[in-house]
Amino acid sequence: MEYLFERYRKIRRYMADTVHDLTTEQFNHIPSGFSNNIIWNLGHVVAAQQGVCYVRSGKQHKTDDDIFNDYKPGTRPGKYVDSIGIDRIKSLLIPTIDIFEKDFIAGEFEVYTPWTTRYGVELADIKTAAEFLFFHEGIHLGYIAAMKKCLRKF
Repeated sequence: MEYLFERYRKIRRYMADTVHDLTTEQFNHIPSGFSNNIIWNLGHVVAAQQGVCYVRSGKQHKTDDDIFNDYKPGTRPGKYVDSIGIDRIKSLLIPTIDIFEKDFIAGEFEVYTPWTTRYGVELADIKTAAEFLFFHEGIHLGYIAAMKKCLRKF
């Protein structure tokens, strides 16, 4: 499974590289036709990973409650995120994967409640859940890329 975590870090690094040059206003801008913004998508991949892996395993998520609650599935951007908040979210992209890997190796996810995602994907255990996150993060990376293109007109 080591390859899985390294691949996961590469995706998150690519996300961070994709948005490294944006202004605070650009992170917060909701382009026409979208229901969220770039910073929400970054926060959401962190919160969703915590929910899919930790909460579904009966464990407490490893992020602050406000991050988890503001960006978990079913949320939308609710407030303007300042540069400190943006840096805070960006600073969680890699460490949350590092912590997940450590906990995975330690056997923290032996109990996992199976469920079916809204995409119809059945997640039977932590391994299928972790693999699903590649798909999920790819969707949000696509949204980020599309929104970034819209910013050229902003």
